[in-house]
Amino acid sequence: MMQTYRSLIRLPLGLLLVGTLTWCQDELDRVPYVPTPPDVVEAMLKLAQVAKTDVVYDLGCGDGRIVVAAAQAHGARGTGVDINPERIKEANENAKKAGVTARVRFIESDLFAADIREASVVTLYLLPDFNLRLRPKLLKELKPGSRIVSHSFDMGDWKPDKQIQINGRTIYLWVVPKPPA
Repeated sequence: MMQTYRSLIRLPLGLLLVGTLTWCQDELDRVPYVPTPPDVVEAMLKLAQVAKTDVVYDLGCGDGRIVVAAAQAHGARGTGVDINPERIKEANENAKKAGVTARVRFIESDLFAADIREASVVTLYLLPDFNLRLRPKLLKELKPGSRIVSHSFDMGDWKPDKQIQINGRTIYLWVVPKPPA
């Protein structure tokens, strides 16, 4: 009897989880792909002070240009995460053309589900709502001192450590603080 009761409880919870994941997937699928211009890519990496010791994660990586540039110009390792399989294919092709396939990888995944604990730098070009929803994940999973760089969109009431303008585009930088003692 107890096993049957547990099964009945699990079924609605499982359906709720699947429904929630489907809603998130649908929401992410509606986000338009807008590539970051090359001058902004370089400014983002420079603002984050990307070095060869860094691991750069680009959430919503599109064609992989930020991760590829981090590997090619700065010697960093990187991971791009995007939900669109066509963008992942394009990112892998771009990495191959740039000769950085040994330093980068691209994962087809929901950016909210991605494991980002390895990152020392996270780059974003997402809508404000997504940045706000990602903020708790970033603060929980990233180590203190990790850098977050966003093209165009801020993190609400979390004030950036630095903010610059490049050809009329705003780039924000946050450094993950140490957790309160």
